[in-house]
Amino acid sequence: MSLVKRGRKWHCHFVVNGQRFRQSLGTKDWREAQNKEKELIGQAMEGKLTQASSSLARQPFGQAADDYVTARKLELATASQSKEKQLLVQLRAYFQQEPLKSITAKRIIDYRAWRADQKVGPATLNAELGILRRIMKRARVWARVADDIRPLREPSTIGRALTEEEKQRLLKMAVMRPEWETAYLAAILCLNTTARGCELKGLQWSDVDLFAKTLTIRKSKTAAGERVVPLTDVAVSALGKLHQRAEGFGTVELSHYVFAAFVPKFTFSGKKVVDYSVTGFDPRRHLNSWRSAWRTLTKKAGLSGFRFHDLRHCAITQLAENGTSDSTIMAIAGHVSHRMLERYSHVRMEAKRTALEALAVSTKTAGYDTNRDTNVQPTSTRPV
Repeated sequence: MSLVKRGRKWHCHFVVNGQRFRQSLGTKDWREAQNKEKELIGQAMEGKLTQASSSLARQPFGQAADDYVTARKLELATASQSKEKQLLVQLRAYFQQEPLKSITAKRIIDYRAWRADQKVGPATLNAELGILRRIMKRARVWARVADDIRPLREPSTIGRALTEEEKQRLLKMAVMRPEWETAYLAAILCLNTTARGCELKGLQWSDVDLFAKTLTIRKSKTAAGERVVPLTDVAVSALGKLHQRAEGFGTVELSHYVFAAFVPKFTFSGKKVVDYSVTGFDPRRHLNSWRSAWRTLTKKAGLSGFRFHDLRHCAITQLAENGTSDSTIMAIAGHVSHRMLERYSHVRMEAKRTALEALAVSTKTAGYDTNRDTNVQPTSTRPV
């Protein structure tokens, strides 16, 4: 064990279980260097410090992020990989080429404050710091800051359910413009199957059986999301329209995507779209997104900020209001978190309460009222 000063910084040199470690301690203070050396020795004795992790700790953040993305390719679905790449954008901009070992708790707290100033919510911040944590853990440097970084409290909401009037207003608005057709048909399928947006995009015609009226979801966020869902007549009609639209571009094969990729062309009068056509169609690729159409549609319907994913919440809420059991909801919707099930249990109780209140009204109409029962005197005495 030894401490050596090179230039202005202290470096340590020690051997644990026959393995030699040499590392900069990144400090000018001798007492701080001593403490850091003891921490490193402890990590080495626990098997948490290796020569590989020491070299990873010296990596610039940008390079470490690239290595992380590459390593995650075998672990994540394509959609999840894209999401993590997006979450890394601001982390890359802030930490740039800063070595991982130089990222302190203060730097992370400053990053969080910087993002909060940009009006970023706690859920997004927690997701970004989650990736930073995983990158730093690979280099064995997260333990130094872990005690000072805690996840932010996220809003307890699990989604927004529309009233029946709001839902009808949204759907009636959706059929008014041809450029909203895809978003409209996707919304109909979500409301009638509880399918997520990513599940709908991954559907191929081999997953659809219009005769048996079933939809097989083979690709989902989790294994629990893979399921077979019965189709309502409304869902069958929506799929029929999608099939008819696909036939306009050629033969529809089972391997083709239900929501196939296409290139739209808009004709404008000022800022208003007056015509819409498809200039390109590739059924071997699925549509990336209907986000722009959805945002415009919900804004026009007076539901600005209503997410497409909230339609799934609407569908499950309606199932719960109809008295559907937890096990049936999970069979239809796939994975549902414990917190969501608790919410739907509450919804079911409210639906039951409303039904019983209706019974009470009819009973009062028949002449029974409990308001003055406690003040009524008995009409006969008890026999002795």
